[in-house]
Amino acid sequence: MPVNIGIDKQARQEIAEGLSRLLADTYTLYLKTHNFHWNVTGPMFQTLHLMFETQYTELALAVDLIAERIRALGFPAPGTYSDYARLSSISETAGVPKAQEMIRLLVEGQEAVVRTARSIFPSVEGVNDEPTADLLTQRMQIHEKNAWMLRSLLEE
Repeated sequence: MPVNIGIDKQARQEIAEGLSRLLADTYTLYLKTHNFHWNVTGPMFQTLHLMFETQYTELALAVDLIAERIRALGFPAPGTYSDYARLSSISETAGVPKAQEMIRLLVEGQEAVVRTARSIFPSVEGVNDEPTADLLTQRMQIHEKNAWMLRSLLEE
């Protein structure tokens, strides 16, 4: 049965493609944050271990919300590592960096997700897609706050 939500197919597809990039960024950041949670060491271990856990848990919930919005628009959500590698603006991190480098990389990842979310807004606003706009606004608020909290750990 065709999707008839007041947004034409071409606009829905454009939004779904943007959300697919957001999903890929979010999943890649989830994996990176979870990896760092497992492997962080040093004097800030307890603080970072718990902070990373809080962040990857929130990211795990976010991927579901983003994928479900793509489905509600009538398109399949990407769900493979090869899809995410192709779509994500966040690169994998090889090896196990030091704690300070983990923090820096996660700040960059959080900010990359914000930029991706922000880039979708013109398509969303043009067709009054309020549900997607709401999702994007929530994601941007969370990632901007996480970036700020992580960045504060890098100050001397």
